[in-house]
Amino acid sequence: MEMTDLANAVIAGDRRALARAITRVESARADHRAEAVDLVAQARAAGRQALRIGLSGTPGVGKSTFIEAFGMMLVAQGLRVAVLAVDPSSARSGGSILGDKTRMERLSRDPAAFIRPSPSQAQMGGVARRTREAVALCEAAGFDVVLVETVGVGQSETVVAEICDLFILLLAPAGGDELQGVKRGIMEMADLILVNKADGDLKPAAQRTRADYAGALHLLRRRPQDPEGFPKALCVSAIEDSGLTEAWADMQRLAGWRKANGHWQSRRAHQARHWFGEEVRQGLLSVLDREPAKGSMAALGARVEAGDLSPEAAATQMLALLGRA
Repeated sequence: MEMTDLANAVIAGDRRALARAITRVESARADHRAEAVDLVAQARAAGRQALRIGLSGTPGVGKSTFIEAFGMMLVAQGLRVAVLAVDPSSARSGGSILGDKTRMERLSRDPAAFIRPSPSQAQMGGVARRTREAVALCEAAGFDVVLVETVGVGQSETVVAEICDLFILLLAPAGGDELQGVKRGIMEMADLILVNKADGDLKPAAQRTRADYAGALHLLRRRPQDPEGFPKALCVSAIEDSGLTEAWADMQRLAGWRKANGHWQSRRAHQARHWFGEEVRQGLLSVLDREPAKGSMAALGARVEAGDLSPEAAATQMLALLGRA
């Protein structure tokens, strides 16, 4: 299928075309890469925008359960929801389980929802390198909300904040020393902190955890992109569907305020510039995987391994060779 035909099919809302388009942008082949750039440009020309929501949290916090319950609530309101779930890739084999679709069985069967698991491929930030382009394709396909579920939690996962309009941090109650459970860097990025599993015996612990984080958020420096009262911490239960409506209302309130006060578009413009720099950096790194740089790296690496050359001196020589290329 030609890229123009594929782009038109995506814009028309063809789910199979959307799946094929995401597969194309995730491909590392040089010819596919050129086609993917053209494809995404045509998709963006449709001028559609969705609310992009990034979601991160430690393994076992209930991200998939929350996304399914939250997605089903949005679908019931007449919204179309896309979920881009990024699974960690094995550092040894490069493989991923990609099991998110099976964990969201109800949502995956709904015609108003689209779930796409992707491997992280060892990409820093818990986000597949081409997730941003996949988000653009989902927007072109007419989805109202795009949820990006990241690999885990930590300072590197703040990369997702450079893709999404809102960044949600999901936490579990009774996780030990609560305020040590998450790095300060990711807390400073969060627009909402949701303490999940606030039900049954864990409900009192969830309320204490929420209070701890609400207090911690007040100590952080006020951000210009936030109205009064944000960022905030809330309790939710994906099992009982409690707190989801309130969380969604806060997300809409925050997004509406940012649009009205000029922060929405300026943030997206800043994100575009950020990803321009990332593309350049990744392109420069890819030079090392091609000849003649690949052979030079192997030769210098062998000398370092043999003890004939220090890593610093070898790196200096390699950079000099690249500078002359």
